[in-house]
Amino acid sequence: MKLKKLLTAALASMALLAAGCGGGDKAAEAPKSAPVELQVSAAASLTDAMKELGGMYEKEHGNTKLVFNFGSSGALQQAIENGGAADVFVSAAQKQMNALDEKKLLAEGTRADLLVNEVVLITAKDSKLNLPDFKAVLAPEVKHIALGEPKGVPVGQYSEEVFTKLGILDDVKARAVYGSDVRQVLAWVETGDADCGVVYATDAAVSDKVKLAAVAPADTHKPIVYPAAVLKESKNMKEAKDFLAFLQSDAAKRVFEKYGFKVK
Repeated sequence: MKLKKLLTAALASMALLAAGCGGGDKAAEAPKSAPVELQVSAAASLTDAMKELGGMYEKEHGNTKLVFNFGSSGALQQAIENGGAADVFVSAAQKQMNALDEKKLLAEGTRADLLVNEVVLITAKDSKLNLPDFKAVLAPEVKHIALGEPKGVPVGQYSEEVFTKLGILDDVKARAVYGSDVRQVLAWVETGDADCGVVYATDAAVSDKVKLAAVAPADTHKPIVYPAAVLKESKNMKEAKDFLAFLQSDAAKRVFEKYGFKVK
């Protein structure tokens, strides 16, 4: 009888030990994997639209965290060429994307034209200036014209094309102040540090401190097309391709249009 009791106690102890081990294994399998950080380098003019799209995307893809780097397309291009971390690049002009393409830095088959924009002339909301067209920037009362720095800022390149076509570039340069990206140009006009400035239609649309003075005729500059691509050195190729596909979806299209972009 005593032996039977000992055997029963031993079997019960073994059962408890096995249950404890099983629970431990289950707990060890549970740790949550950290979300993938996707580095997205995007033109400054995309700031508002991309932030909204980023929030939408992260809600649907809990395993992906988007880290945006906004700036002039030229500066972003140079950073990528110098080994800066980037999974996806969205440029405000073909020039910068072409440069990366020529250096074989784009993932094959991922490049796509996303959006179209317009170049516009703006003044501060309370400005008394009457600037019905781009030639009017040479009016005597205009002392400072805010432009993007043409070497690396696409809106600055488009601006120079417009003023060259109109035959007034040299005169404009004498009054120009150059911003490091389109949002700096916008800010200078908003604060009155510049009498007028040249930005994208979408930048003018998101500010309640400026007003639209004129739209550049389409034949005065190259088409303003925003290309996007996944970078060849991306360490998160699947997630990068998924996000690029999302940027071409109907849901993303509605957001881009809300901010004044035309979708390709």
